[in-house]
Amino acid sequence: MRIAFIETLIKEAEKNKNIMLLTGDLGFTVFEEFKEKFPDRFINVGVAEQNLMGIAAGLSFSGKIVFAYSIATFATMRPFEQIRTDIASHSAPVIVVGSGAGLSYGHDSITHHAVEDINLMRGIPGMTILCPADPYETRFATIESIKLKKPVYLRLGKRGEPLLYKRNPKLKVGKGSVLRNGKDFAIIATGNIVSNAFEAVQVLAENKISGTLVSMHTIKPIDISLIKNLSKKYPVIITIEEHSIIGGLGSAVSEIVSEEDKGTRIVKLGIPDRFLFEIGSQDYLREKIGLSPLQIAKKIKSE
Repeated sequence: MRIAFIETLIKEAEKNKNIMLLTGDLGFTVFEEFKEKFPDRFINVGVAEQNLMGIAAGLSFSGKIVFAYSIATFATMRPFEQIRTDIASHSAPVIVVGSGAGLSYGHDSITHHAVEDINLMRGIPGMTILCPADPYETRFATIESIKLKKPVYLRLGKRGEPLLYKRNPKLKVGKGSVLRNGKDFAIIATGNIVSNAFEAVQVLAENKISGTLVSMHTIKPIDISLIKNLSKKYPVIITIEEHSIIGGLGSAVSEIVSEEDKGTRIVKLGIPDRFLFEIGSQDYLREKIGLSPLQIAKKIKSE
């Protein structure tokens, strides 16, 4: 996703001289081309995330469209006050880019586990939250975040997420993307775990169990009409996210379905309400908490 992000950003910066990229001492081996092409539009502020957001806000007030990039935990937790007060309260066109979503940095323990970031950003008024699932959605999210001209949180994976689209569908901010249709159940997934959900649906299809899979690339504003339609059609909706089961996609979907009173049951798959002190790769940690493709398929089958 990071490569798709920077390649798209370079193309957009060639067309729009107001685009700037700021980083908190990250992006090595990724940002060199941007820095070389636009040296006066690239700033490394160092390990100073509050300052990163303050500078980004100031530049946006002078007409710039600013991408402020850091690891997802550091991009949202340390500078939360600056994002809320300096950026969001002024509707400033700053795109906060959180790289390494979820458990991407599994070897670095809980300081680098970005599993509360959606929850934090959801609570900020006027904040748009984009969680692409693959390189295609990343390119879409990068371009759309520029067009919005308002605060955006762009949440990226960094582990070579596979391409999920055979064709290039028309995506839209605030509208979920249906990757697969089925009759037995519905999955709403978001971000870098969607590929595991896709594999799980394929496993179940081999057992004559068919499901609908939605990539909810926009968490805020979320696709209310699609969620309501799914709740009318299916007795169970499974939400899958590489984020805490509290305050993220599952919570957002539950809020909408509960207002419908259709009797639809929500099964939330994600990070349990505890710190993950285990150390290992992203796939290792996913298996520890039941988010491997086979574990997801087994859970759905049991429902």
